[in-house]
Amino acid sequence: MELPQQQELKRSLTMRNLVIFGMITMSPLAPYQVFGSVSQASYGMVPLVYLIGAVLMFFTALSYARFSKDFPSAGSIYTYVGKGINPHVGFLAGWIMLSDYILAPALMCLFSGLWLSGLFPDINIKVLAVVFICITGLINIRGIQLNAKVNTFLFIVQIIALIVFIGFAIKFVFIDGLGFGGFSIQPFFQPEHINWKFVATASSMILLGFVGFDGISTLSEEVENPQKVVGKATIIALATTAALFLIQSYMASLAHQGYKDLDPDMAMFDIAKEIGGQYFYVAMIIINVIAVGLAVTLNVQSAVSRVLYSMGRDNMIPGSTFLRKIHPNFKTPINAIILSVIVSVIMILTVDIMTILMLVNFGAVTAFMVLNLSTVIYFYFKKKERGVRGFFFHFLFPFIGFAICAFVWSGFDKTTFIIGFAWLISGAIIGFIKTKGYKESGFEIKNM
Repeated sequence: MELPQQQELKRSLTMRNLVIFGMITMSPLAPYQVFGSVSQASYGMVPLVYLIGAVLMFFTALSYARFSKDFPSAGSIYTYVGKGINPHVGFLAGWIMLSDYILAPALMCLFSGLWLSGLFPDINIKVLAVVFICITGLINIRGIQLNAKVNTFLFIVQIIALIVFIGFAIKFVFIDGLGFGGFSIQPFFQPEHINWKFVATASSMILLGFVGFDGISTLSEEVENPQKVVGKATIIALATTAALFLIQSYMASLAHQGYKDLDPDMAMFDIAKEIGGQYFYVAMIIINVIAVGLAVTLNVQSAVSRVLYSMGRDNMIPGSTFLRKIHPNFKTPINAIILSVIVSVIMILTVDIMTILMLVNFGAVTAFMVLNLSTVIYFYFKKKERGVRGFFFHFLFPFIGFAICAFVWSGFDKTTFIIGFAWLISGAIIGFIKTKGYKESGFEIKNM
């Protein structure tokens, strides 16, 4: 089946919209989600872990950028791998990535409810999470332009909050002489604690903060000149957000020297209280609840709906006719958005946070591995785009991205593998049924 040539989604986004979309999806304040648990697992070397994560994601981002030039499709990794290897592997790659995209909104909303319970202990976390999911669903149905406006506002709020946090931390450490009382290399380098297992395990814990830059590629059919814009926006968003992660995690580490006594769930908020007082503590909880519960959820939900729409458009999953429906006025994949909302609500009400987190991380890293491999196969071997530049960008860099992802993948625990492979097997069964035992050639992806 050929990929439809008709443009159904509305092209209205700019480079700035894409960069903000990617940064918001990663969330400039993402360290608040995992700082405590990562600090304890890394002996207080959270900045080092974020640096490793940034390097890991950089090589994968290059693969996304390269594919986005040839295939500016809403299908993202589903399309890229389908062309790079074959349509059946592309479907499985898309299916694996769905385990990240389709479950992440529920995870983000549950995180928000957990933080808000620190202020209001009697609040029902799951009810609040469902409310957030429904609000973001309505915004996404109304159109990508409204999404972009909400993104810009929430982006500004987060950056202001981040600047204030860094300002308080500088005063606390360098003027008041508290915490480390000045610069220290310990948050970056403690040779006695660094080994390969540490790197793999700790890096897998912070992946959630970086997952999101890849969502930019799902908007390829809603931006002008996507061949030039999408790749650049992906790299810029990743590099800028990684720098923000490093700065705030380093300042938080300098402000609180003892990592062993940190609360795994509320560590950064407790540090905010330590350096800025009770009012700042309350403000940061509220801002993070909005940033994660609304901003990140909004964007991940938008991304997953585009992937579902693209797979439905190619008739590759059950309910394809339902999923490829476009709203006549808003030009958004309305049914795919509705399905994403329904799945999120079910997950919120029936599955615990840790199980969702495991599947989200497994899906992201596994899909990244396959994408990097596809870059080598398609551009270096199939298209034979070689030479000096080709060797680096079509062979060496994606191979390094694949190797790093595989290394982090090895750091997952047994439960994560069991849950992840169960999801993968279910996708293989669906693909087997849809292609009549993999006998049909599947769809043929073309440039759009």
